[in-house]
Amino acid sequence: MADTNPSEEGKPGDSSPYHYMENGFIVFTEAFHLKRGYCCKSGCRHCPYGFKKNKDKQEPK
Repeated sequence: MADTNPSEEGKPGDSSPYHYMENGFIVFTEAFHLKRGYCCKSGCRHCPYGFKKNKDKQEPK
């Protein structure tokens, strides 16, 4: 079996170990992040790398 990009695993409505739909948004699972192999530093809900966004230090728009 060829190694595929986790972001290409099925469509948003499909059952997938890599993502699910919640309130119209795609939520990536811990399995997705681990397969990707690095932290994107976006404060993802299921981040296995421990990154937490600091909401107090956001720059004004």
